[in-house]
Amino acid sequence: MITFPTVSQNPRILSMASLSFHQTPTTHSHIFNPKGLQDGISNAPPLRKPFHRRDNNNGAMKNGRFPSAKASIDLPPFPLFQPPPKEEDSPSELQPADPDFYRIGFARMVRAYGVEFKEGPDGYGVFASRDVEPLRRARVIMEIPLELMLTISQKLPWMFEPDIIPIGHPIFDIINSTNPETDWDLRLACLLLFAFDCEKNFWQLYSDFLPSADECTSLLLASEEDLLELQDQNLAATMKEQQHRALEFWEKNWHSAAPLKIKRLARDPERFIWAVSIAQSRCINLQLRIGALIQDSNMLVPYADMLNHSFRPNCFFHWRFKDRMLEVMINAGQRIKKGEEMTINYLSGKTNNAFMERYGFSSPTNPWDVIQFSGNAQIHLDSFLSVFNISGLPEEFYYNSRLSNGEDAFIDGAVIAAARTLPTWSDGDTPPIPSIERKAARELQEECQQILAKFPTTSDEDQQILDSNPQASRTLETAIKYRLHRKLFIKKVIQSLEIYQERILF
Repeated sequence: MITFPTVSQNPRILSMASLSFHQTPTTHSHIFNPKGLQDGISNAPPLRKPFHRRDNNNGAMKNGRFPSAKASIDLPPFPLFQPPPKEEDSPSELQPADPDFYRIGFARMVRAYGVEFKEGPDGYGVFASRDVEPLRRARVIMEIPLELMLTISQKLPWMFEPDIIPIGHPIFDIINSTNPETDWDLRLACLLLFAFDCEKNFWQLYSDFLPSADECTSLLLASEEDLLELQDQNLAATMKEQQHRALEFWEKNWHSAAPLKIKRLARDPERFIWAVSIAQSRCINLQLRIGALIQDSNMLVPYADMLNHSFRPNCFFHWRFKDRMLEVMINAGQRIKKGEEMTINYLSGKTNNAFMERYGFSSPTNPWDVIQFSGNAQIHLDSFLSVFNISGLPEEFYYNSRLSNGEDAFIDGAVIAAARTLPTWSDGDTPPIPSIERKAARELQEECQQILAKFPTTSDEDQQILDSNPQASRTLETAIKYRLHRKLFIKKVIQSLEIYQERILF
């Protein structure tokens, strides 16, 4: 039931009722068109008139009574009949990127906010176009719709997006003949090649941003001589198996009797192996929800694949299933300066070998790299962590700068990796003996020196080779950098053990 304010509740009505009774009534006591009512129609009944009847004596006394004072009353707007207040759109702190770069006339477009795409020495990257202040929640910087991605699910019933393969096309049979869980790269390469062949397909335009075979660092494209430069027999053998697997798949399906619509997708094995390297190095593995179906999927996501890797990323991926969009979001509380690169973490908890197999790059500061020690020497874990102000569980080790006076330039991912890979012991409150602890540290240093001595070249010689051959192929350069990074990491562990002996705390 709707109730209107009474005289005692409304100070304005109270003041009007206190007027002199000698003023002449002018109109009936009706509430006309209160604000907020539609069409000017009032549902309020007229006020009761208990004191007199209307006559033509201009307000003269009737039956010994004065006419009551009447007034037209405008009530304040009633909240029930008012539309909800319209929230003003505050201008976004992040401005859109260059629209000509990503608006290419498709139904749903990629949207980017406050970022720009630049080409650097290692290919394209995504950079902040202005300063970004930290927020308590994650902030969206890119939105990529499902229609522009190439997506294949990992398990049966497998499906792909977008639905660009017509019924009866032989490429469908080729994809269906593979194992969805183990041959994801071969399947995605087939879908990528088919997208290149489709007229007016988005990926025909986007292929201009993909690296060519000469620009790729993937070891799938490396020659046998380049693989020998790795100075890692296990990794070289693994990459040879990968090359043989891709070549065998191409020979099986791109034979002389294959239809022309299949042959033109990859007329030579180098073209197919290049597509496999693109699928491996630029694929995003994510769990998608489409309707009621949830599946692990392998996706090629345009523009998001330009995000480079970092072990300390400032962005992450989020699947917005309601709109079928992949969002690139800045970490909550992250401060980013103008010109700073947006990065993600490609593989968490993986060594440099895994990065080389799939992406074709390595890092001397990988916090998950390992050294296989064969001796019996061990150092005290808690003492080593306290020397370098490392906090957290072993799976989440991080440098805690609050425990020191300032940033320690020596501590990086390699020192974090040393805390994980060095043989350690920890027995409750039992303190170590300083002389025994220093002896164990020296033994570990000697074992690291023996590992370095097994390499045919030193780190200085590797660096000299890179500096003297600027025109070397990308795969050869990648192989030399891998062995250089391995040696730099071992040297960092030796330096950490030296500092540990100097600063040992008990």
